[in-house]
Amino acid sequence: MKASPHLDPDAEAAPPTDRKSALGEALRHRILNMEMRPGAVVDELALAEEFGLSRPPVRELMRQMAAEGYIELETNRPARVSSMNHQSLRSFFLAAPLIYIATTQLAATHATPADVDRLRQIQQRLKIAIKDNDVDSRVLYNDQFHLEIGKMAQNDYLMPSLRRLLIDHARLGKIFYRYPAENMQQDMADAVDQHEQIIDAIARHDALTAGELVRAHWELSRTRMAEYAVPEGVNVPIGVV
Repeated sequence: MKASPHLDPDAEAAPPTDRKSALGEALRHRILNMEMRPGAVVDELALAEEFGLSRPPVRELMRQMAAEGYIELETNRPARVSSMNHQSLRSFFLAAPLIYIATTQLAATHATPADVDRLRQIQQRLKIAIKDNDVDSRVLYNDQFHLEIGKMAQNDYLMPSLRRLLIDHARLGKIFYRYPAENMQQDMADAVDQHEQIIDAIARHDALTAGELVRAHWELSRTRMAEYAVPEGVNVPIGVV
């Protein structure tokens, strides 16, 4: 398992708390970009050796990441990356519009100028990633965009659900962006424009418009993800023998 490019080369000399933070950042990145696949075993011993940590802080981090939805823990079984199956995807598609709309409308209610500035900065990084055809950064900055909106919503009940939702949104995005379908470039341009409109609505404290915009934005993503999950069948000619 390769180290995260964001890690300091002098990580071995860093305090345990810093190494634990670096491990958490690396694991989240590896899960979101599908380097660690859904259902894969998380090798705690290998991670402890890689980051120069003892087993207790690694186990503590595993429990934290399980609470966030990145991994699954079962008694007497190794930790695994959170799965993606029929039931989880069905729940994802049902819950996503509710959570995105609620958090975006609340963000429009509570947003400060500083909040909007941070959102614009993330949007600018996303636009650069799209221009550079950097799939990993595109997925991660889109994740950050909606996570920042969730933080602006200031709701402790919605935030855990949003975090869990974004994990699977990022993983699905990494899959279908890797194999671009017809008109994908236009869809990305539309998505970027929708982001800009969402930012403007939040800045105006226009919760109703912000909710309508994020609903349309979700529908654009949902259509592409559904096309990937349920592709057209192969057209095989049937001959009469």
